[in-house]
Parts: sequence; structure tokens; C-alpha cells
Amino acid sequence: MINSEVQIRRLTPEDAELYRSIRLEALRVNPEAFGSTFEIESTQPLPWFAERIGSCEVFGAFVNHELVGTAGLLRHKGRKEDHKTYLWGMYVRATVRGSGVGRLLVETLIDYARGQVELIQLAVVSNNDQARRLYTSLGFVEYGIERKSLKHNGEYFDEILMAKDLHPNRK
Repeated sequence: MINSEVQIRRLTPEDAELYRSIRLEALRVNPEAFGSTFEIESTQPLPWFAERIGSCEVFGAFVNHELVGTAGLLRHKGRKEDHKTYLWGMYVRATVRGSGVGRLLVETLIDYARGQVELIQLAVVSNNDQARRLYTSLGFVEYGIERKSLKHNGEYFDEILMAKDLHPNRK
């Protein structure tokens, strides 16, 4: 896929229907990778998704006007933590995985966060090697592991904690 075919922009509450569709797909296809569940979010009304998009920064990757990937940033609250943001909800549809869409999406989030925060944190399921390689290639560093972080259908999943310092030369 050619990068010029991919358009990435911040989603707005008007995108709630598109976001709802891809979010529910993500929860259904990769339930082990998210803290929420399809069962919980599928019962939520459309305004709930619109509010979610409006309450934090959620970006979408579009190919031919189809939403094929999403990821969000959630800024930490509180004076002592407002220098950090959390990358969450990263999902790229299987039809475009490996095409560079995920990389463009995360690069956009990094560029957006630069100048606003100093650190981007995330957690990724330990067996998601493709995502871990992507994050590592973009400068994220593993700093810990949360054992049994998620539990789905009786199976536990560890999460690798990663962070990218946007000002690595600052002390």
C-alpha cells in the first residue's frame, strides 16, 4: 500500500458510527488485546461512542474513505502526571495489516503528542509480536511486564509495558 493512499485524521463525534463499527470488530476479533469486551460495548448506544471520541484524542486511518485503523491518546490527569499520555485502543483491520497503516497511525500520534507531553506509555499483550516490533521500531522501550494483566475466557494474558520518551536528552 502506498502511504499517500492512507489518510489519518482525528476522529470527531460525527464519526461515532464508523468508530463503533471498527471498535466492536477489534473487541470481537482480538478480545485478548483489550481491557473492555465486545459484550459490554456492543450494548452501548451511539452517543456513548461519540462521547468517547470527544473526550480524548482518537485518530483514524482511512483508505478510500474506509476507516481501517484507530488509536487513541489519553492524557494523564493531575499536576504530577500531566507530562504523560497513554496510547490505547490501537487496532488495524486484518485486510491492511503489514501495509504500513499501523506505523503511520502511531507516527501521527507521536507527532501529535510532541510538544504537549514528554512521555507516551502503552501496554501490549505479550504474545502480540507484530505490535511489539512496531512499537520498538518507533522508539518505544519495554520497561516492565504486568503478569496476568487481562483475563479472557479463563485464560490470562500478560502485558508488556512500553514507553517512548519524546525528550530523551532532558533530565
